Amino acid sequence: MSTPVAAYLRPAPMPAREALRHDPATQAFLVLRIAFTVAPILFGLDKFAEVLTDDWTRYLASQFNALLPGSAQDGMYLVGVIEVIAGLVVLVAPRFGGLLVAGWLAGIIVNLLLVGGYGDIALRDFGLLLGAVALSRLASADRRPQV
Repeated sequence: MSTPVAAYLRPAPMPAREALRHDPATQAFLVLRIAFTVAPILFGLDKFAEVLTDDWTRYLASQFNALLPGSAQDGMYLVGVIEVIAGLVVLVAPRFGGLLVAGWLAGIIVNLLLVGGYGDIALRDFGLLLGAVALSRLASADRRPQV
């Protein structure tokens, strides 16, 4: 017997080649799964490498910084680790991972609005949040052939 929580945490296999050729929903699922695996991992790693920006701490609201242990830079390292983990969860269990990334993006949106001046990035992240929810829903779809 499977509980709803267990269903969300169950690893999802990669779609079959035939489905990828002919099923637009399967194609959309794979594109979103790849995007929401790779993007969080790259953004998380960049919290350490600082290639995309030389100061990630400018995006951290003082209200959140007060909650995090250590300095703002330490907080961004923690954020980076969480983002890498979120990307790996999407890879293994996209039903749950999509919701995890959507929740994380909601937190990022709130943070950016608290910082101020980053409404455009918050709006972009809202679009990403919707994509993460769509990934979770597509991962939940029953893809068995109909008889």
